[in-house]
Amino acid sequence: MQLISRRLRQRTSAAGADPLITYYDLGSGERTELSAVTVSNWVEKTCYLLTDEYGLDLGDIVLLDVARTHPGHWVTACLELACWRIGATVAVDGGHDADGGADARLVVAGPDYGAVVARAAELGADVLACSLHPLGLPFTERLPAGVTDYSLDVRAQPDQYAAMPVPTDAPAWRSAEVALTQAELDNVAGSADRRLIRPTTPWPTVRDGILAALIGGGSVVVVVGEDDAALARIRTTENVQAEV
Repeated sequence: MQLISRRLRQRTSAAGADPLITYYDLGSGERTELSAVTVSNWVEKTCYLLTDEYGLDLGDIVLLDVARTHPGHWVTACLELACWRIGATVAVDGGHDADGGADARLVVAGPDYGAVVARAAELGADVLACSLHPLGLPFTERLPAGVTDYSLDVRAQPDQYAAMPVPTDAPAWRSAEVALTQAELDNVAGSADRRLIRPTTPWPTVRDGILAALIGGGSVVVVVGEDDAALARIRTTENVQAEV
């Protein structure tokens, strides 16, 4: 049984320069494309941030609120992959046990981080906020005490993370839809196509997006927003082969 983190390393070796994630936000006009090498670099740096700065280890819980608010964003995908690489569990609030983040040590939020500060205080957890800037830039405003800027801190981390072995039966995902182990992540149906997805709830988005692409050897075009004409253009210009 493979682990998803191994599949990313294999993809980087086999087709590192090819697109893995292409992200569109029709509202802002953003288009961001990341190769497997670029995704891997973000993941490696994020692993160091999670372990060295926050002391996370195998079995720790990360409440990934950004997966709830921005399930299809490329930063969300990199955070999910980094959590799995270090053996942490990605939890989304309201999870499989009715309170998926109840024992979280870290809460990761998007630009609307203010909504989770009180929740993190209840948990005694740190808060990591993601600007979700198209170029991965940090927030322009000063963040309040107790909230750390992901983009600012992750860039200072080393590029090569030396991971410890992660058991295949380690918990990996916990949300309202499903709870999965590391091995069960790898049972997701893969896709060899260049596949377009429209983000919905957290689990279907990660399942049909980055997981399917890594397992099947394909790539994913994520489109956020409603614009039929723009969608038609994207299907053509991105050579989309399948859509879910």
